[in-house]
Amino acid sequence: MTTSPKRAAGTAVLCWLTVLLEGYDLVALGATIPTLLKTHHLGFTAADATAVATVSLVGVAVGAAGLGPLTDRFGRRGMLIGSVLLFSVFTLVTPLAPNVAVFGGLRFLAGLGLGACMPVALTVMSENLPERRRASASTFTMTGYHVGAVLTSVLALAVAGDWHWLFYGGGVAGLLLVVPLMWWKLPESAAYLAAKQQPETERIGMRDLLGPRVRRTTLAVWGGSFMGLLLVYGLNTWLPQLMRSAGYPISRSIALLLVLNVGAVIGLVVAGIVADKYGIRRVARIWFAAGAVLLAVLSLRIESSLLLNALVLLTGVFVFSAQVLIYGYVAHVFPARTRGTALGLASAVGRLGSITGPFVTGALVTAGIAHPWGFWFFAGVAALGLGAMLLLAPPASEDRGARSPSAAFTG
Repeated sequence: MTTSPKRAAGTAVLCWLTVLLEGYDLVALGATIPTLLKTHHLGFTAADATAVATVSLVGVAVGAAGLGPLTDRFGRRGMLIGSVLLFSVFTLVTPLAPNVAVFGGLRFLAGLGLGACMPVALTVMSENLPERRRASASTFTMTGYHVGAVLTSVLALAVAGDWHWLFYGGGVAGLLLVVPLMWWKLPESAAYLAAKQQPETERIGMRDLLGPRVRRTTLAVWGGSFMGLLLVYGLNTWLPQLMRSAGYPISRSIALLLVLNVGAVIGLVVAGIVADKYGIRRVARIWFAAGAVLLAVLSLRIESSLLLNALVLLTGVFVFSAQVLIYGYVAHVFPARTRGTALGLASAVGRLGSITGPFVTGALVTAGIAHPWGFWFFAGVAALGLGAMLLLAPPASEDRGARSPSAAFTG
């Protein structure tokens, strides 16, 4: 079910801004870590940075698992506004933390709000565009994530060691721009309102996602989401430090984070268009495979700046959009009455990967073997993501002769 073009465009912008905040927040921490370690702010050590990054992502996982499914019961609008508000308040006060423990606690609380932002925004966007554009609905929305990451990278270079402004900027943007705009302009999803009119006996619960008819699809989606978000968060959190471990200067290492996310934006635009034409499942497989190869190549010490920038750019093109195509697949095959639950749980399981990625990479940094083992680890993860994609059944629109996962809910 779609809405009028003007209303759809306004909703798309608000969803895009919401996801932008998550990308901004993730890279704010990643760009801050080298400075925290260099200056020993609050006594930060590499182990402390790993713990803070991990507890922040635990909060995001809890938020996605707990708040995402509630959108199918209470609606998209209120959940999205509330999650942005919660995230913004605790991001704003993070620089005021008096010690590492409070710093981590504030990051956890911000993560609770942040966790619901992405699945709810993707749900709204998928219900805001025609079904044939479900892939580009997800990839377009997720360009906001990487635009936010690019903005943070640029701001991090501009403020240098004064990292506090990264968190102040994110909190103020959410409180003074995104929340008021949503309250004023964001409508409730028409598809959600229509699904609410269905008899209660036809509603789908969380348990049904692991029922025999759709278990394979659910587990494959969860596996791919786990691997995909492990790559996204692991690279965005630790890429500057990985490059520092390889001997690159700190300014160049942060600049490569910018290049990575520019590639991600390009990849999302291309992936959505290609997947809408040739099928989400097929394109996701190609994207994960290409990401595995490129990550393995980055384990080499590359002297040419031009070649290194090109490889990092291409890595961003394939690795980050591979993850988002999974969300497009979920939005395409699950009906509206369970879409919020399916996307929320896919995101929540993915967040376990987002916790694992920074944790394992941080352990490699602490052990002094981040380069080349960090990139070898990421290449293996991308290969496992490809394996998960090979298990997916084709949607009905991709293979008319197959029974799509959504058909399991309708008979």
